[in-house]
Amino acid sequence: MKATPRNTNPQRPIPPEIFERNGCPFDPPAAMMALHDRGPVTRIDLLNGAHAWIVSGYEEVRAVLGDARFSSDRLRYPSTLSMSPEEVANRQAQPGGQCPVAPQERKDGMFIFMDAPQHPRLRRLLSGQFTVKRMKHLEDHVRDLAVRLIDAMRADGTQADLVKTFALPLPSLVICELLGVDYADRTEFHHRTAIALDLSRPSEERRRASGELRQFMAKLVGAKRKQPGDDIISGLIHDDYDLPLTDRQLVDMATTLLSAGHETTANMLALSAFALLENPDQLSRVRDDPAVLDNGVEELLRYLSVFHNGPTRFATEDLTVGDVTIPAGDTVVMAVPVANRDEQRWPEPDRLDLTRPRTSHLAFGHGAHLCLGQQLARVELRTGLAELITRLPGLRLTTPASEIPLREQMVVYGVHSLPVAWN
Repeated sequence: MKATPRNTNPQRPIPPEIFERNGCPFDPPAAMMALHDRGPVTRIDLLNGAHAWIVSGYEEVRAVLGDARFSSDRLRYPSTLSMSPEEVANRQAQPGGQCPVAPQERKDGMFIFMDAPQHPRLRRLLSGQFTVKRMKHLEDHVRDLAVRLIDAMRADGTQADLVKTFALPLPSLVICELLGVDYADRTEFHHRTAIALDLSRPSEERRRASGELRQFMAKLVGAKRKQPGDDIISGLIHDDYDLPLTDRQLVDMATTLLSAGHETTANMLALSAFALLENPDQLSRVRDDPAVLDNGVEELLRYLSVFHNGPTRFATEDLTVGDVTIPAGDTVVMAVPVANRDEQRWPEPDRLDLTRPRTSHLAFGHGAHLCLGQQLARVELRTGLAELITRLPGLRLTTPASEIPLREQMVVYGVHSLPVAWN
C-alpha cells in the first residue's frame, strides 16, 4: 500500500484508511479486507518511512502466534509501528537495515511483551491466581452485580447510556475485586487508562497518564505487602515462590491486568449489545432462550473485534509464512478482525449467527500468549448480556446506528456511548 503524506497522527504510522470503518461498524475496515484480498500475508508501507507485514489469514495468524521464532519482545526488537521518521532513517542506515540490539536481562513484569524463559515463569505465577475455584465463585458474583446495575438503571427510568451504566461498571467491579482495588478508585484508574489508550491524544499526555496509573498501582502493591487480602496481587506477593517478584514486576503485572481486565471486556459488552440490537433475529433468540449465549458468545467474539488489528510479533530470522518470506527483524501485525472472518474457515463469515457450530477463533490470541483472562471474559459477556436482554424488555437504541460514536482513535475499539430505552 502506498504511504500517504506524513501529516497524520505520529502515534499511528499505519495508513489511517486501514482503520476507517465507513460501512458497518461491526465489520473490519474495507481497506484491511482489501489487503486480505491481495493475500493472507501482505507488506505495507508506513507513514514514517518504514514497512510492516499484515497477516490476515486464519491459518497464517495461528502459524505466527504458535511459532516461538516470532518474538513478542519489544525491547529486543523495536517495532516499526512506534518509530519516528528519524529513527527509521537511522535504522535504514545500519548494515542490513537493522539496528542491532543486544540481548538483555528483563527485570520488568511486562509479561505480554516477553519471550521464554521470562514469559512462561511470570505466566505460571499468574495462572496460579486464575484458579477454577476463583472463576466459579465469580460466575454467581457477576450475575449479582449485573442484576444490581440493571435494577439501578430501571430505578432511574426507561432510558440510559448502556456504556456508562452497565458495560463499563460491570467488568470494572469484577477486576477491582480480583486485584483488591477499592471500588471508590475505579473512576480514577479508568480515566487514566482511557487517556493512555487514546491514540488521538499527544504522546506526552498519554505518557503522563500511564505514569500516574503506575503510581496508583505502586501504592496498592505497597499496601498489599503490609496487609494482604484474598486477591491476585496479595497472592503474587505472599504465596511461596522460589523467586519473589520485585515491586517493579508486581506493578507492571497488576497494571496490565487492571487495564486489560476492564477496558477490553467493557468494550466487548457494549459492542455485542449494539450488534444484537442491530440484528433483531439474533436478539430474539436470546430473549427466547438465554442459554443460546453459552455458545453464542463465541460467535460474538468471532464476529466482532475490540482491537483494530491484533498482536504484534517480530521475525527473529528470515521466516516463511504461507508462501511469503519475512526478513529477520521485521514487524508483523496480526489482523485478527479479518482472520476471524476468513471465508476459508467459516461459511458466510460476515453474518452473525449465534447458533453457528462452535469453532476456535482468534479473539483471545493463540499459542504461548493466549489470553489469561479468557474464561473470566466469557463469564462476564455471557452473564451480562443474558441479564441485560431478559431484564430490560423491548431494549432498543434511541439513536440511529449511524450516529453511535465509535472508538476509532482508541487502542481498544468499541463505542463511546450507546443510548438505549426499554419498556
